[in-house]
Amino acid sequence: MSVFSLEGQRALVTGANTGIGQAIALGLAEAGAHVVAAGRSSCEETVERIIAEGGNAKALKMDLADGTHGVNALEKAGDLDILINNAGIIRREDSVDFSEADWDDVIDVNLKAVFKLSQHFAKSLMAREATGRIVNIASLLSYQGGIRVPSYTASKHGVVGLTKIFANEWAGRGINVNAVAPGYIATNNTQALRDDPKRSTEILERIPAGRWGDPADIAGAVTFLCTPAAQYVHGTVLNVDGGWLAR
Repeated sequence: MSVFSLEGQRALVTGANTGIGQAIALGLAEAGAHVVAAGRSSCEETVERIIAEGGNAKALKMDLADGTHGVNALEKAGDLDILINNAGIIRREDSVDFSEADWDDVIDVNLKAVFKLSQHFAKSLMAREATGRIVNIASLLSYQGGIRVPSYTASKHGVVGLTKIFANEWAGRGINVNAVAPGYIATNNTQALRDDPKRSTEILERIPAGRWGDPADIAGAVTFLCTPAAQYVHGTVLNVDGGWLAR
């Protein structure tokens, strides 16, 4: 079997209804994994696309704003080999006016849920004496401050920290924990930026690759980190940004 194959693996992807999460689910399925596409919104379209392409998948409702519901849903998914913590939300406001409610909402989904799902997944693997993979979706704002997104920036810095501590504690138990930090990707979330000629030009001029990223670019990186080819990769953050951070 190829070291880039995921045949026989079962993977859960959060936020798999659209954009990057959907692309990751499709990429894992293409590599041979059985995919559980999870999200607060329906992931049936993702499942249908995977099945249409000859893959195996099912949808699962998972509300990460409710930590208990997220863990309970993870339990319903059954034994898993791969966990992709992709789901995330963002709220925008000047830091001086940012509300506690917006802070809590973002931290709960983007950071607390990553901790709780990873903790539960790792416990399950250890109880089965099994190996597994966790890939967290970080951000360019895991490195930079951004503007008007204090809770998002804090949460994505935290995701990188969790990735490293999990790797430190679990690598010896056969659990690989890594992260992927997407750059500017062509999704619904960046539509307004891409439709703004001035902002789009400014962004493209900073990207050495000269283009917006495609969700499939993120899917390829995540899939690699889940395969046997990455078995000695622990605690890394793989930047998939067209060279943005190197500029």
